[in-house]
Amino acid sequence: MNAPSDWWKTFFGGLAVEFWSAVVPPATTDEDVAFLWKHLHLAPGARALDVPCGDGRLSRPLAARGAIVTAVDISEQALATARERASAGEAIRYHHAEMRDLPWSGDFDAAFCFGNSFGFLDDAGNAEFLAAVWRTLRPGGRFALDYGQTAESVLPRIAPRQEADLAGFHFAEDTRYDPVSARIENVFTFSRDGRTETKLASQSVYTLRQVLELFAGAGFEVESWFGSPAEEPFALASHRLLLVAAKRG
Repeated sequence: MNAPSDWWKTFFGGLAVEFWSAVVPPATTDEDVAFLWKHLHLAPGARALDVPCGDGRLSRPLAARGAIVTAVDISEQALATARERASAGEAIRYHHAEMRDLPWSGDFDAAFCFGNSFGFLDDAGNAEFLAAVWRTLRPGGRFALDYGQTAESVLPRIAPRQEADLAGFHFAEDTRYDPVSARIENVFTFSRDGRTETKLASQSVYTLRQVLELFAGAGFEVESWFGSPAEEPFALASHRLLLVAAKRG
């Protein structure tokens, strides 16, 4: 079953938001925050864009370190969760919008797209997203991407079905790869406390070389890439691609 092209407009609500808010270990968040602080050259007072931000799991600790964060997401439920979890005094501005709809120009010192949120759109849309991020950055501003669906990452370890019990949820994922569209198609099933929701998703599968070409086309100069926040080399079957780039000019 193929997901509609705009599946991301309605996916992030209900149990899907509750599940991903519950299952990410605090240690993973700590590692991601340390990576971003280092590689985006953040410091107290730095202006950072988190897009999409989800429940704010990275916006909050970065703001606690002194960054001034603007957090963007299409999901009203995710933003409501982020606001509920925010601490008093944290410098976070929440903005409800689709990830390409970024109205700022040269406002930010840094931006990041974490949580494997890249590739939801088609090829043109993914390029538009990178161009939109580029516009928001000052010259020399930095951008970090977390992408778990590179061909090198996902194809060596693809499984037709996975199931697990996590954080009080039963989670099932049915996966297939469409070589014609070069997309991963997923059917996710979330269950908890007698509630069950099934949702469709689809994500572009790019090689590292294709990602580098997309970044160059948007005006970024890629500086480094890794296979983990611990800066392990990116290699075949790495679970994540963490890429750091700067706005030329």
